[in-house]
Amino acid sequence: MADYQYNRVLLKISGEALMGEHEYGIDTETVTRIAGEVAAAHEKGLQIALVIGAGNIFRGLSAQATGIERSTADYMGMLATVMNALAMQSALEQIGVPTRVQSAIPMQTVCESYIRRRAVRHMEKGRVVIFAAGTGNPYFTTDTAAALRAAEMDCDALLKGTQVDGVYDSDPKTNPDAVRYETLSYHKVLSDDLKVMDASAIALMRENNIPIIVFSLQEMGALDAVMAGHGTSTIIKA
Repeated sequence: MADYQYNRVLLKISGEALMGEHEYGIDTETVTRIAGEVAAAHEKGLQIALVIGAGNIFRGLSAQATGIERSTADYMGMLATVMNALAMQSALEQIGVPTRVQSAIPMQTVCESYIRRRAVRHMEKGRVVIFAAGTGNPYFTTDTAAALRAAEMDCDALLKGTQVDGVYDSDPKTNPDAVRYETLSYHKVLSDDLKVMDASAIALMRENNIPIIVFSLQEMGALDAVMAGHGTSTIIKA
């Protein structure tokens, strides 16, 4: 095991992170690059699970605004997360990382159904597990699904891979004087309504005392650096 601060983590990736420079869909070069980041940490002994959003393919709330009933729109979004999970599984296995996709919505033809004990066993055997289809229920986001799976897997941390290297007091893309927080409390994130993750996800992590690490997936080697304790990030904890 490398000099990592954690042994088992869950990495939450937005669907938009898979688009690369495109406005829609899956960019294979970007998926391959992210898979390489995961593989590098995996090779050093880190047990990794992933949850990937669906914003690059389908967003339930946006679809609801166009007239699709909310529950139906959310289920459509869940199916889109399965597509992203299969793309990431393919990329990981092409570089030699054994990977399993587990879906909260049973679809045995393409992947395993979610079974907690089986997922834990996969990770103990050195396999990367990708959790797809959210929680399997409408009205819950993939952020909440990531928090739920992190708690169920008894993860040491929940990693939030974003396009910025942490949480700022204002939008760093529009305010060059924005200040990045080194650490934050769960309470401050909730009370100040900082848009890190859904409130339900933050509350679940607080209840289980699992730190949330927000970092940028845009930089090569960022995952390894953050796990080793010298990368740029914001840590949310008690």
